[in-house]
Amino acid sequence: MITSLTNAPAGPHAKELAQRAANRRNAKVGRTVMVKVQRCDGPGKASRWETFKVTTERGMNVISALQQIAGNPVTTDGKKTTPVVWNSGCLEEVCGACTMVINGKVRQSCSCLLDDYAPNEGDTITLEPMSKFPIIRDLWVDRERLFHNLRRVKAWVPIDGTYNLGPGPREHPKDQEIRYKMSECMSCGCCLEACPQFNLEADESKWDTSFIGAHAINQARLFNMHATGKELAMERLDALMGPGGVSDCGNAQNCVKVCPKSIPLTESIAAMGRAVTLASFTKFFRS
Repeated sequence: MITSLTNAPAGPHAKELAQRAANRRNAKVGRTVMVKVQRCDGPGKASRWETFKVTTERGMNVISALQQIAGNPVTTDGKKTTPVVWNSGCLEEVCGACTMVINGKVRQSCSCLLDDYAPNEGDTITLEPMSKFPIIRDLWVDRERLFHNLRRVKAWVPIDGTYNLGPGPREHPKDQEIRYKMSECMSCGCCLEACPQFNLEADESKWDTSFIGAHAINQARLFNMHATGKELAMERLDALMGPGGVSDCGNAQNCVKVCPKSIPLTESIAAMGRAVTLASFTKFFRS
């Protein structure tokens, strides 16, 4: 049975939202904020910390701060350095590319406002790359394993040969409501960074037996609920039955706490756990 979204997380706690709103009201334009960045020149290189001064503007986000640093990459101790490298795309929390660890918490940097998190003169905001993916340089990481795991569960709708079959299946509004929320996943990696079962794995040959992650489990549920996507339902369940599948989830529930889209990831994990159990029994008694 597929549950509704009534128990989906409502996002940041109300107290945190209230504090951020108060910070935003009190923040003064033109103040100086320290941006402390964990830097690395490339794969296998040692990391180091560098701090920069940023003059704030109203509504400035972390990406804007990094752009200002790139225009004048001089540290607080007067050392000329290279511009900080990061990844970003849409700048409106849709593409998922700009994920970083900001003040110790993984999140999207494009929606992180300096007024919310560094409202006072001299406040420091700390930027680190995600630790569960290989570093390319500075704040930019290689998320290829994330996309590999989506391929493991065939996270797509098979449409080859369907172009001349007439109208597709009709979608029930209740199912559409559930699936729409799950479809908001932007493959940002926040859930994987927060997950204690998902760890950095540089050896690609071990990816297929390492924990697949909440994002892939959620997408398997999304496409198994789709009238056409469910043509591959058993293949997705087979992937989740194997090593690194849904049974490897430790139920820490960190994923649902950090998801920027408030997707009910633990609900999806529970639903796919039930589906995998039923499929396992079915295969056993039919064999």
